[in-house]
Amino acid sequence: MRLSIAAAFALAATSSLPAQDLSTATPIAGNWTYAATADGSEAVFANASGNPQLWVHCTRATRRMSIAKPATAAAPFLNVWTSSLTRSVSSSFNPATARLTIDLAAADPLLDAIVSSRGRIGFTVTGQPSLVVPAWAEAARVIEDCRA
Repeated sequence: MRLSIAAAFALAATSSLPAQDLSTATPIAGNWTYAATADGSEAVFANASGNPQLWVHCTRATRRMSIAKPATAAAPFLNVWTSSLTRSVSSSFNPATARLTIDLAAADPLLDAIVSSRGRIGFTVTGQPSLVVPAWAEAARVIEDCRA
């Protein structure tokens, strides 16, 4: 019994997920917008100052979803929190756009969790402040576009 408890604590300590409790975090103020694009569709969340903070993009031909957030440096993972699922996803950094991006298949269960998250979706990167945005319908619309 002691060994299993110690193993659980060790696993929790080595997790790349943040210690912050995102279930009680207040989403930042701002708005989502949805737009068709030449290759699919995109939803963008901009903060109250109008600065984009999150991009959810569907490339319809490949049925791939990308989610990106502003970043100043590369990070191996973007941690995604929803009310039902939390996952660290391998990320890539594009210095030309200053975005950290994850790529998912349109059928990935994490996208279902984003669509059904209660009130907020959180994105964290080690060493950077958390980004918590409201869970609105625009992101769900892009996900559905990719699955159609």
